[in-house]
Amino acid sequence: MAGGFTLVILALCSVVSLAVILERWLYYTRRSGVKRKSFMAGIKDKVKKGNIEDALKECKKANTPFSDVAAAGFSFYGHSEKEISNNMERTIVIETNLLERHTTIVGTIGSTAVYIGLFGTVLGIIKAFNDISSSGTGGINVVTAGISESLVCTAAGLCVAVPAVMAYNYFIKKIDNFITDMELCASEMMDLITAKQK
Repeated sequence: MAGGFTLVILALCSVVSLAVILERWLYYTRRSGVKRKSFMAGIKDKVKKGNIEDALKECKKANTPFSDVAAAGFSFYGHSEKEISNNMERTIVIETNLLERHTTIVGTIGSTAVYIGLFGTVLGIIKAFNDISSSGTGGINVVTAGISESLVCTAAGLCVAVPAVMAYNYFIKKIDNFITDMELCASEMMDLITAKQK
């Protein structure tokens, strides 16, 4: 109550931020169950034996962004190198969009929550001085009481912003790792498929 309507805004931001953080964390956890090196070792073994269908099934079973890229390559097996490469590139773009979904919400909340808190603090200080001037009485105790109440907004803004910024930085690093794995997988797949088609 001390912070006014800005604390309501910050509370809503906090709920949205936590919901997105939880959803993204669960999504990244589900999509990172298999390591790329061990996955590619198994795929290479199947391709060398000529089991392209088994390799494609393995890709679909893995359920990771890079396995989807590998599946895109295998689905165009027998086509030209350009078609295979283009299909994998399209899959990388699609997967990247899925990985980045909702992360900008957390980033925006992290960068603006502090300013919303400061805005509430400024409004609180203005109100405190207006109350003093309208009543015509009051000393340092009245001023400090009003300011201490308004500073609640700044504290709340920091409490919302810090976890959001930390989560956003974690998400960006995680997405970069996923993209690196997808690009490496696409490169390895091109070498593997073109060598097999020759």
